Amino acid sequence: MQFFVGLIIVALGFLMVWKANAIVETFGHVTWAEKYLGADGGSRLFWKLLGLLGIILGFMYMFGLIGGVIQWIFSPLFRGQTPQQ
Repeated sequence: MQFFVGLIIVALGFLMVWKANAIVETFGHVTWAEKYLGADGGSRLFWKLLGLLGIILGFMYMFGLIGGVIQWIFSPLFRGQTPQQ
């Protein structure tokens, strides 16, 4: 089941990269992205970067690697604490 969920996430990420222009035409421009990622194209770049992130996270979930990465990212928040039982 984990493999198929990851595959769906990868497919959705691919569609976001492939059809970024259609997403911008449907939902409109993202003001933040237009301001910080470039004029007249920042929204498309935003959707493509979001789709690429989805592809990477989908593959990581598919192969069971996401738990270790999340633990690595958030481990500084929990150093020195003992787990509650």
